[in-house]
Amino acid sequence: MDSALTTVGLPIALGIIMLGLGLGLTLDDFRRVARAPAAVAVALACQVVLLPLVCFGLVVLFDLPALLGIGMLLLAASPGGTTANLFSHLFHGDVALNITLTAINTVIAVVTLPLITGLAIAYYDRQDDVTMPLAEIVKVFGLILVPVGIGMLVRAKAPAFAERMDRPVRIGSALILAILVLGILLDQRESVGDFLADVGLVTALFCALSLVVGYVVPKALGVSGPQAIASSMEVGVHNATLAIFVAVEVLDSVEISVPAAVYSLVMFVFAALWGSWVSRRVRAVEGTAVRT
Repeated sequence: MDSALTTVGLPIALGIIMLGLGLGLTLDDFRRVARAPAAVAVALACQVVLLPLVCFGLVVLFDLPALLGIGMLLLAASPGGTTANLFSHLFHGDVALNITLTAINTVIAVVTLPLITGLAIAYYDRQDDVTMPLAEIVKVFGLILVPVGIGMLVRAKAPAFAERMDRPVRIGSALILAILVLGILLDQRESVGDFLADVGLVTALFCALSLVVGYVVPKALGVSGPQAIASSMEVGVHNATLAIFVAVEVLDSVEISVPAAVYSLVMFVFAALWGSWVSRRVRAVEGTAVRT
């Protein structure tokens, strides 16, 4: 991959995406945890515990090569992003819950992302050529948390400006992610057919299972429809830019970033189709409940 894309493009992409997240955050979003602890706890359990187990099962089932398997688990360990908030808004989810979950899980991922990815590296016995230096991970999350803090400060000081900038930042984030994915696929163009054959089905299944688990488990535990939709989008729509950044800049492997790049191609389609169906279902059920 072109060095300018990795050394300049990836940090800018992460910065813009996390700045956009911060523009939608206030301190009240963190206080909201106390008012909806069940929904938050269930969604976080799905994302932090259940999802990596599901992903590991797929990796073993499909017998993925080492670097692609590590990339899949890196993707599973990555928190949700601003795209999850956008999908939740489009399909009548509880966006405030999304924002809270994204903020909390981003902080938790400082520990869980290197832990899960390190276990994947150990599973494949690749410690000699792929390392997960904790200091570099802390720097990555410094790059994440600083823009979030700046965005929150801007929102607190100039809420009208933050509202105006919300849509352009979201669009810019999506465009930058698309450029990054295209750059990775072009860089690996000689192997892209093999990569799609190796991880195309796995990433599609992982995305679909993530969306379904993120909705079904909270609903089964009594979480409301809009909150279950928010959970589904948060659990099912990962921060692929973060996974790509860690793969390329920390693990120094473009191949490890391939699952996140391929996932980005299927995620938008799956999330849109699933969100459309599940939002209609929630409205139909809640409408019936109201009439009765």
